[in-house]
Amino acid sequence: MQECIDQKVYQAEVDNLPAAFEDGSINGGDRPGGSSLSIRTANPGNHVEIRAAYIGTTIIIRQTAGQLSFSIKVAEDVARAFSAEQDLQLCVGGCPPSQRLSRSERSRRGAITIDTAKQLCKEGLPVEDAYFHSCVFDVLISGDPNFTVAAQAALEDARAFLPDLEKLHLFPSDTGVTLSSGTLLAPLSGLLLLWLCIQ
Repeated sequence: MQECIDQKVYQAEVDNLPAAFEDGSINGGDRPGGSSLSIRTANPGNHVEIRAAYIGTTIIIRQTAGQLSFSIKVAEDVARAFSAEQDLQLCVGGCPPSQRLSRSERSRRGAITIDTAKQLCKEGLPVEDAYFHSCVFDVLISGDPNFTVAAQAALEDARAFLPDLEKLHLFPSDTGVTLSSGTLLAPLSGLLLLWLCIQ
């Protein structure tokens, strides 16, 4: 939308979740329509929302359990408007070495059994849906019970984004994957870092 706003870059890292774009601004610039892009913080250092009203998009970035996660709500025509060759990127640098989990690091943190992970996740996520299974995966792999908070936040973001709460809970059968007691939800494994809501 070159005729409406200046191009803006937002960069966040663990322990650095700024409440402004890289240039220090909190909106789309002085051009007409610039205020339709805004950034605000609900909890400084832990929760930032970027709203691009002119394209019906909201991005929520959170820091929880020493990790960053984001949720995004975007109109379908906007989501499909960019090809792989175009320069539209949410994550460009990959996972920093300090944030990568190695097998030996996981062993030092103390192993959590799948039953313990399920119990921890069940406390805040009573429905065994994709959020629950992602929570179990994250807690099990990281050994960090604090990942339950991140999964709960992802569910709350979806609750805020979805106009039809009937579609809030994604179940394994919705993805074509059948779960058994010893199986984790592979296609949705890891914290739901990207929650793409197609309207």
